Amino acid sequence: MSEQQPLILIIEDESPMRGFLRVSLSSNGYRVTEAETGAEGLAQAAARNPDLVLLDLGLPDQDGLRVTERLREWGKMPIIVISARGQEEDKIKALDGGADDYLTKPFGIGELLARLRVALRHSAATPIGDSLFSVGALKVDLSKRQVTRSEREVHLTPIEYKLLTTLIKNVGRVVTHRQLLREVWGPGYGDQTQYTRVYMGQLRHKLEENPSRPQFLITEPGVGYRLRGND
Repeated sequence: MSEQQPLILIIEDESPMRGFLRVSLSSNGYRVTEAETGAEGLAQAAARNPDLVLLDLGLPDQDGLRVTERLREWGKMPIIVISARGQEEDKIKALDGGADDYLTKPFGIGELLARLRVALRHSAATPIGDSLFSVGALKVDLSKRQVTRSEREVHLTPIEYKLLTTLIKNVGRVVTHRQLLREVWGPGYGDQTQYTRVYMGQLRHKLEENPSRPQFLITEPGVGYRLRGND
């Protein structure tokens, strides 16, 4: 297998799940390395510098949230949490703690592979040098601060534009309400989730063909929002 293929670190204590992930990822062209505990996972991450980490939260030696925090002290690789914990609070804690995405067990390999592709593409992107973003009929010229839908210019308020560009910077990733509030409104607004709901509704009315059935401004219930790319 080519060394150029992405290396995925699986930190998971359940042997059947590790086996499922190993076979599924290897058969789809990924290189795989594994760890059963948080400590072993951190050591593997430091030694092998993986392109992406799949992390279970329920590890025997320490909580996966702590592993995420430790990885984020030095690593920029995408982290996708895979966990049986399906509560919104757990998802929010993981995403706020530095994870890029969250999958609740059980999940299909097709969905996992799609999330991997998005995370790896986002990791490899260089948005500073790329001033154009497009998905479907929506086009954003970041250098000109110009937004168009179906070739017609759309006027956004400063808050709406900041909200959209924050999602563009994180395209394909879940962004929590708290993250959006800090980025768009400032650190003192972390609990004002009604702001994101109101302004996201306004954005959808301006940018989506059918605001009640959005195609790219996607709600992650109770957690936040995801801007869907062209993947």
